[in-house]
Amino acid sequence: MPFTFSPTKIAEVIVIEPRVFPDERGFFMESYKHSDFAAHGIGEQFRQSNQSRSARGILRGLHYQKPPRAQGKLVRAITGAIFDVAVDLRQGAPTYGQWVGIELSADNKKMLYAPAGFAHGFCVVSAEADILYMTTDEYAPALESGIAWDDPDLNIAWPVSTPQLADKDRRWPRWRDADSGFVYQSK
Repeated sequence: MPFTFSPTKIAEVIVIEPRVFPDERGFFMESYKHSDFAAHGIGEQFRQSNQSRSARGILRGLHYQKPPRAQGKLVRAITGAIFDVAVDLRQGAPTYGQWVGIELSADNKKMLYAPAGFAHGFCVVSAEADILYMTTDEYAPALESGIAWDDPDLNIAWPVSTPQLADKDRRWPRWRDADSGFVYQSK
């Protein structure tokens, strides 16, 4: 099997490690294979792929897209390194308001899957990073939303105290004031 799937402290947020085949020419790895992902509980179809480049200290997030166009995300760093975060926004979930953070880098080749119902953000910890992420629905600007990256109720252990932010990321509400529309449904 070309992947290892490891649930985090929030079971629905999964770290995926690909099997890497290095040789004198470089390396080969599969970065996504629907049948393997589906066999490990990630059966959604990805609808859009995005790439961003950011410099050290830039923080993007915490973003989510509201229902009915909510997005799950599969995130990986193809150059550099980031501290990647997912926050549970599903009202009634046992992990509601909790967060998971992990370093994703071109070196460790790990990926993070955050399903719909989670806010997502990352901070660049290398000189520069290119991030590639796939989403389970297309971008719908009217449903875009977010929560404050520095919300004291969430107390996320970001690796920077004064990140560079986009204007919209400075204006997101606190977690307790956000209206995400996500409700937990047990399986």
